[in-house]
Amino acid sequence: MAPADSGLQPVLCGEVRTSVLRTSEALTARTAAQLLNLRPDEPVLLSERPNLRVVSPHLLTGVDCRLPAAGGSRPRAVGTVAGRAVLTEGRVLQTSAFARLVPSEGSHRRAWGHYLLRPGVVEPLARHQARDVVDGFLAAAPLPGGVLNPGAVAERLLDHVLRHPLLDQRAPFKSGRTRLRWAALPAAEGAGASIERFTVAADGLRTVALRTPVADPAAVAALCEDLALHDWLLTTLLALVERSRLGSGDGEAVLAALRPLVDHLLHLWMPGARVPDGLSGVWETLEKQPGFSRQWQTLVQRIRDQVAVQTAPLSRRVLASS
Repeated sequence: MAPADSGLQPVLCGEVRTSVLRTSEALTARTAAQLLNLRPDEPVLLSERPNLRVVSPHLLTGVDCRLPAAGGSRPRAVGTVAGRAVLTEGRVLQTSAFARLVPSEGSHRRAWGHYLLRPGVVEPLARHQARDVVDGFLAAAPLPGGVLNPGAVAERLLDHVLRHPLLDQRAPFKSGRTRLRWAALPAAEGAGASIERFTVAADGLRTVALRTPVADPAAVAALCEDLALHDWLLTTLLALVERSRLGSGDGEAVLAALRPLVDHLLHLWMPGARVPDGLSGVWETLEKQPGFSRQWQTLVQRIRDQVAVQTAPLSRRVLASS
């Protein structure tokens, strides 16, 4: 059973943007570290197992805004939103912005020095209902101006990184960006992480409501980055397979359309491989419904079957002429 909502409950919230990196060749570890060196006073984090993942230092954005509460009451909140960029296998770029809402000890705004000492924390200056804030934040409609909007922070950071002179602006395939907005409330005592709902709005916005025993917004953000990465991979694969006219188009044209998938995407599927301890239960739920990996494996098998069918005649001609 989930804990009863209280105005004193902390809320974790954030948004993730995911895009193909605009460069013809996947970046090496060294070049990726150069790309994401967003702060000279903080190191870039690099991990090569189970795949290459490079994470920028956190950047802070000061906010003085209203909370997007569904009930209409929008208390003022002040603090900082943390943002970072993540590059997977030198090919898929994500920017993530997130914060932890913690009730202020008073009802008056303090000097900025107070908030800078609490990175990634936003303090509402009036009592609020946690569930009301979560419902307002995850509403399908665009967030109104003047309210807490980590997505705007993530979008600006994504545009900034994509303009870097290291990139030749020639992506190996056309794909869109995806947006995943998430919010988390505390789980019941002794319970693991769980997902309350996962939705896709008409404008393509993904929203995720979570219950988690982890109070660290960066850890929950890592889970949501992993979810956003695999949602983007699946969405992109579906779009490229449809564009290739798989099973109905000219064989050579289909092979040419499928080659970027084989070269750049198929090896990236590793759901949950980098999810922090205590949060893996969310992926277990998503693998049951809607079944991310089942759909991915079905698409991958179709691609491999089509490649085999189209290349078999060519192989026979080569053998006959040798």
